Amino acid sequence: MRPRALIIEPVHQVLLDKLLACGYEYTLVRQISKQEALEALPAYQGLITSNKLYVDKELIDAGSGLKWIGRMGSGMEIIDVPYATSKGILCVSSPEGNANAVAEQALGMLLSLLHNVVKSHNELQHMVWQRDANRGSELSYKKIGIIGYGNNGSLFAEKLLAMGCTVYVYDPYVSGYEKPGLVPCASLEELYPHIDVLSFHVPLTDLTRHYFNDIMLEAVRKDFYLVNLSRGAIVDLAAVERGLLSGKIKGAAIDVWEQEPVTEVSRAGHDIFARLIQRPDFIGTAHIGGYSHEATYKMSYYVAQKLEPLLRQS
Repeated sequence: MRPRALIIEPVHQVLLDKLLACGYEYTLVRQISKQEALEALPAYQGLITSNKLYVDKELIDAGSGLKWIGRMGSGMEIIDVPYATSKGILCVSSPEGNANAVAEQALGMLLSLLHNVVKSHNELQHMVWQRDANRGSELSYKKIGIIGYGNNGSLFAEKLLAMGCTVYVYDPYVSGYEKPGLVPCASLEELYPHIDVLSFHVPLTDLTRHYFNDIMLEAVRKDFYLVNLSRGAIVDLAAVERGLLSGKIKGAAIDVWEQEPVTEVSRAGHDIFARLIQRPDFIGTAHIGGYSHEATYKMSYYVAQKLEPLLRQS
């Protein structure tokens, strides 16, 4: 009997071809509930997932024949990796695949904030012509604070350096990234006095949940722009709203949300979101930063490459 893979995230044909070449059959589903997954998983040896399903201990136990789990994208918080590993299940992700897409969108959202692009567009929809009120600021020579220098943060920094920015980086887990225009910081306190922009590129952990909060808002010395394309729970939206209201935050761009989709958030969370999304100094998108056509190919390719040795053993 051929091994089988359950795929609950759109993937590129390059991954499907690899599965077939290694003797696998596969089932593609666009939506699946936890109960449906619990019932289906006993029949599969592999699972490809993304943000649509949290693969917890219960699901891992249900998949009694699972040999591997592939994650389309970055951030393994949606999988109980320690438990899966203890059961002999290989877990892989593909952060290299969508890093450039995220970096490009971060740059685009930041430029849109600085030059009031979305604000002016929305005004023109109502036949409001404002030039002086929408006079922008250039990104060149700005001082950018990047928290997290992994795949996404490093590519974002590369693009900023090419535009003449000075980039202050804080990442206690990465070293050896000195280059012209890049300023490594041993602590957040070294970064706070200088920056005009603060951007997050960190995984979601117990330590980084609500990393940006009222304390960090007050710690940054200058008025600044905020960008978050990492994980929604990294940023406390209530603190963002307070920063925008006070003027300490000059503009905010957010692609990721603590609860997704935002149509399913709690009433309190919905009220904050509803107020933010109406603000002219706020840009929000529906977690599309790492979702380019090219990223889908690259994520599929990297997952296939990382799984291939095990696939060929099946």
